[in-house]
Amino acid sequence: MSSPRYHHGNLRSALLEQAERTLELRGTQALSLRELAREVGVSHAAPRRHFPDRQALLDALAIHGFARLRAGLEEAAATAGPFGARLHALAQTYVSFSLSHAALLELMYAGKQRVGAQLVREAAELTFAVPLAVIVEAQSAGELPGGDPQQVATLVFATLQGLATLAGGGMLPAAPVDEVVRRSVEQLIDGLRPHAVESRRS
Repeated sequence: MSSPRYHHGNLRSALLEQAERTLELRGTQALSLRELAREVGVSHAAPRRHFPDRQALLDALAIHGFARLRAGLEEAAATAGPFGARLHALAQTYVSFSLSHAALLELMYAGKQRVGAQLVREAAELTFAVPLAVIVEAQSAGELPGGDPQQVATLVFATLQGLATLAGGGMLPAAPVDEVVRRSVEQLIDGLRPHAVESRRS
């Protein structure tokens, strides 16, 4: 595993990049500021200028992870077309991120639950505000029934997280993950559409 190269002024970025490599390869327990300094090639004291302690490093990794996920979701949300196309793009983005950064995602979710991790929670809220806004827009356009958009968002997230977990565990049918996600999203959308709601009431 090669250490990231950095120029003066971006040591923090180099430390986060190496920390994520270590996280993905060896897990959270392998992360320490002293070992990180050795891997990047700086003095033992250098990382503490950016991360006072190990917990600060973990929080920074989580915040950085949420920022990257948010950027991907924002790009997906900008997809032109109806709600179905946008939700499909959001789903593919989330599942892809989950599979490519499984250890980081676990750290992100664990981090926002920690007492005192206000900045991590704020980063998470900003991230998941992106798909929530798409749902609100779809409700306003009549593509989805009215009601609490947060409930719809919870259902969507549960579906996507379930798909990511199944895919990561090799428990999906013998089909490309993208295809399974596409079919699942189509079925989810069909159940969310206003006509489906009316059918259940009649």
